[in-house]
Amino acid sequence: MTNPLSNLEGFKLDVLKEVGNIGAGHAATALSLLLDKPVDMNVPTVSLIPFEQVADKVGGPEEVVIAVFLRVEGEAPGNMFFLIREDSARKMLKNLLSLEHREDFGYTEMEFSALSEIGNILAGSYLSSLADFTQLPMSPTVPSIAVDMAGAILSYGLMQYGEMGDSALLIDTKFLEDHESLEGFFFLIPDPESFDKIFSALGVPTE
Repeated sequence: MTNPLSNLEGFKLDVLKEVGNIGAGHAATALSLLLDKPVDMNVPTVSLIPFEQVADKVGGPEEVVIAVFLRVEGEAPGNMFFLIREDSARKMLKNLLSLEHREDFGYTEMEFSALSEIGNILAGSYLSSLADFTQLPMSPTVPSIAVDMAGAILSYGLMQYGEMGDSALLIDTKFLEDHESLEGFFFLIPDPESFDKIFSALGVPTE
């Protein structure tokens, strides 16, 4: 199968950037309603990276992260991860959710629930945007959340669902709170056969 990375030049990557921009707008609106306060998000950086570089983007395979994981079902199945470093997670809990995290006691059920819901909203917004653009039916499963090293999180996804695709769509998501940027990383890793379907639906040749 042709590596779609080689075909993504100019307008082709612009299509994916527009997917990210619209998804971010929907996510900011949904989070504002959930939290009953304004939530600002930067226009996200959108790129395609090789699967093996996913862990490097969050600090390396041994970086401890909080991960929200969802399976994508439908015409173009795949895996979705929202990965956030612990320092950003603590700031997000405090600044966005007014929850003061106590490092000595791990994460409470309420904190996990709040972070999971943020990941769920982001995933749903980005996936809805991609489904609108491609006209392919895609839906997320119920999210699961874990704290572990980035490499272990990705290995778990591989063990659960077999081979992942060679490439990942990375949407670098930044929340703005009182001039402080809270960063999270959203990855869509389509199954090997799904990338061709997505790009064909977007009008991007895969040959």
